[in-house]
Amino acid sequence: ALKTYTVNAAYASFDEKRKGTIKVGEFADLTILSDDVSKIPADKIRKVAVETTIVDGRIVYKRGVG
Repeated sequence: ALKTYTVNAAYASFDEKRKGTIKVGEFADLTILSDDVSKIPADKIRKVAVETTIVDGRIVYKRGVG
């Protein structure tokens, strides 16, 4: 599911050279979660919280702030 929403979505929109992964030169849009969803049991994923959201290299949301 993660790959579908990141790498595969970028490929499908012909943007794989600018987004879909975290690399120098790509867009700096990403979300930091409270847990690694690839390493926790599936029934715990619904409890994962968004900690920080970064758009264009700027923090636009930080949990507990504002």
